[in-house]
Amino acid sequence: MNWSGKKMNVLAIDTSNQPLSIAILKDKELIATVTTNESKNHSVTLMPQIANLLNSVGMKPIDIDRFVVAKGPGSYTGLRIGVTTAKTFAFTLSKELVGVSSLAVLADAVNEEETIIIPLFDARRSNVFAGGYVKDGTGLTNVIPDQHVSLDELLEKIKNYKHIFFVGSDSHKFEEQILEKMGKKQQVAFSSNEDDYPQAYHLGLLGIEEKPVEIHSFVPEYLRLTQAESQWLENHQERVDETFVEKI
Repeated sequence: MNWSGKKMNVLAIDTSNQPLSIAILKDKELIATVTTNESKNHSVTLMPQIANLLNSVGMKPIDIDRFVVAKGPGSYTGLRIGVTTAKTFAFTLSKELVGVSSLAVLADAVNEEETIIIPLFDARRSNVFAGGYVKDGTGLTNVIPDQHVSLDELLEKIKNYKHIFFVGSDSHKFEEQILEKMGKKQQVAFSSNEDDYPQAYHLGLLGIEEKPVEIHSFVPEYLRLTQAESQWLENHQERVDETFVEKI
């Protein structure tokens, strides 16, 4: 939360999945934003998009007080690009860094009270990245932790909720399966096109309320092992508590 009394300039970056979304906020006021959903390499497009957005409002990176980044879950490569960029800006400019759940960004755009909001990303092989959120006048609350889970297990976890709202473009892939599993007493709805994709404005709003993190130790939250880690475990037939691939 901004306790300084002055307006805080925030740059929010979400590259956690195929969409790329960037926003500049002055506290909770949206100054400029851009979101694209083209299948392009974020490592090539992110920095030019940031430069263009800053130039469009007459700002420079040094004018930003806090960098907010979507920390996962999502694409391994996309997360690394966004987190590395935000960490580099924050460290070199001596600014604040905040990480926010990529799923929370989707959930925050939904204005459904007395409903559990389920943001969802496809994690392949009938698995999903998902969490459960509720929204009221005080804001967004995470009631089911973000996790990597089978779709069937997720639906079992939420079967006792009466009103359920699925959000995210990937949720439509499972719409038929979800409706088949849900009971007749449950009211199930799905997001429309405008809410299907993450908006960095909501990332920035959530990031304003969070405490800054320690820059050097901050890493993405993948919520599952990378392919290299999984292969290492398969080859060694044992599990230890260390991470086997280098993080950021």
